[in-house]
Amino acid sequence: MKDRAMETAINRLYTQNLGVKSGETVMVFTDKAGHGGKMPSSFLESKKDMANLVSLIERLAPAGVGVNKVVFDSTGGHGKEPPEELWKAAFGKDPVECLKSEGLWSGFLSKSLNPGEIARAEDIFVKHSAKPVDAVIGLSYYSTSHTRFRDFLTRLFKVRYASMPLFDCGMFDTAMTADWEKVAELSRIIAGLIRPAEKVEIHAPNGTDLKMGLRGVPVHEDTGILTKPGSFGNLPAGEVFLPPEAGTTEGRLVMEWGPAMRLESQVTLFIEKGEATGVEGYDAYAAELERFLDKDRNYRNIAELGIGTNDRASRPDNILESEKILGTIHIALGDNSSFGGNVRTPFHQDFVVFHPTVTLIYSNGDKKQILAEGRLTDDIKH
Repeated sequence: MKDRAMETAINRLYTQNLGVKSGETVMVFTDKAGHGGKMPSSFLESKKDMANLVSLIERLAPAGVGVNKVVFDSTGGHGKEPPEELWKAAFGKDPVECLKSEGLWSGFLSKSLNPGEIARAEDIFVKHSAKPVDAVIGLSYYSTSHTRFRDFLTRLFKVRYASMPLFDCGMFDTAMTADWEKVAELSRIIAGLIRPAEKVEIHAPNGTDLKMGLRGVPVHEDTGILTKPGSFGNLPAGEVFLPPEAGTTEGRLVMEWGPAMRLESQVTLFIEKGEATGVEGYDAYAAELERFLDKDRNYRNIAELGIGTNDRASRPDNILESEKILGTIHIALGDNSSFGGNVRTPFHQDFVVFHPTVTLIYSNGDKKQILAEGRLTDDIKH
């Protein structure tokens, strides 16, 4: 992307996506290789580009807007709480020290506190935090979307939060060029069809065959328009997502892509009563995934169903963009506590399915197909 186009894209990020105004402060953060675990070599090679992007975002802030830039050691996993330094940069040191004095800090970071302890932590942050920033641009490799850090900022302090894990500058030429009003309208239509549904059935040519309950679950729209207090979403954006009704997902998820690479051969995840019960496949990723899931039963939770709504998203090799591709769905494992589910764990990983057929089933027996082999049905095209 040429410098002029990059500047235009960053200006759009500030003004259209986040609605930043003079007098506000924005936190921009990214991570570096550290004790948290290894990063893919492709990411390490792009760190210079990311550092340059963070600096450019800082330099191009609108007049009267302050920018706090933070670089911290990688956490080593999506959904893990960020390190202490980022908490202190966002909230001040007082709430962190208070949690330490009450013996809650380590459990807070590991997501192992019970509900009463979490409520106590919330109370401490509300009473002892310095005024947080007004908006966040999160450019860490590992996602902070499904963390208490993000949840506290958006829910307790109404900070506007753009989560951009795995982002690279090429996305300014693809998914970030979307007409966000168009993405928002399509997301609204699809979410409106899902909310009254009781069940959903998903089939795909690769052998994916899933059923899940939807009764009473919250349905969210990730539109790229993060201008209201407490707004949160990915950039690039474009999905409708929800936590399935607990214990209801059944069937098999067939993967052709891992989080950042095409698999040499398909890997199948078998699912019963809302949990991954087995992994099958000759690709090396099958054994890697099974070993990982054996570490914690909560990692096996079927955490999310998402439906892509961004007609400018196209890259299949980066989960941040591929899960937004119009005509795809994605299924996630692990944590869903931050968007209405009941499983809290330091892990969240999405897997995209291409060319799915998605059928909603309502309590009166009516059925509504919203995708047919990856294409919107005629009555919801716009």
